[in-house]
Amino acid sequence: MAADGVEFHLPGRRALVTGSASGIGLATAARLARAGARVAMNDLPGERLEQAVARLRASGLDVVPAAGDLATAAVSRAVAASVAETLGGLDFLVNNAGAPLTRAPIPAADLDALSDDFWDRILRINLLSAFWLSQALAPVLRQARGAIVNTVSISAFGGGGSSAAYATAKAGLAGLTRELARGLAPEVRVNGIAPGYVRSGWECSFGDIDARAREEVPLGRVGEPEDYAEVIAYLCAGGGYITGEVIPVTGGRRI
Repeated sequence: MAADGVEFHLPGRRALVTGSASGIGLATAARLARAGARVAMNDLPGERLEQAVARLRASGLDVVPAAGDLATAAVSRAVAASVAETLGGLDFLVNNAGAPLTRAPIPAADLDALSDDFWDRILRINLLSAFWLSQALAPVLRQARGAIVNTVSISAFGGGGSSAAYATAKAGLAGLTRELARGLAPEVRVNGIAPGYVRSGWECSFGDIDARAREEVPLGRVGEPEDYAEVIAYLCAGGGYITGEVIPVTGGRRI
């Protein structure tokens, strides 16, 4: 289990966390809300998001739904506008939405599996949505002297992940993180995390990740969503002299 970790105090702060009906996004929304922030939770419209919002509200947390499929620019910008209006501005944007769009890893040699439609949706969900939201929310983030945190992946730095398309999109997100940090400085800090193994309901199965973690991860376990949420919360609320960085959070897997 993840440790309790660092406490944050964020009363009056406002956050949007995308892909927050489960996994890292849900843990991040809960972490920020427990610290006192008001959090807009984005995910695909439907029961899963509704139930996630209801569970956090039942725990006394101040969260609101912000449903929308961010794979299109129009919806991304509409979600951004709605959240900024509902929350009265924004302090933290967590671009966590992502999807592998495959139930098993696609071998790097299987180029025929990477159709044009597959590439298009992978790039829209895992890369372009982060740009569209950051672009739309830049004025209110600048006003708040806020922060953006992007969920990248260690696949951005080699190893492939679920597919070559996914790894390429995440490599692009790492690059976008650096360029947004340049473009939005000095008012807005922009950073990312690169998760390793995560215990969540991820669509793509990598087999027995517990066994793999025991062999490959110096800390000897799979990362819990809360492990990643803690680092995201830190990059939102602290780290005042950190920008343009993508921090691997892997339990030491890449050392």
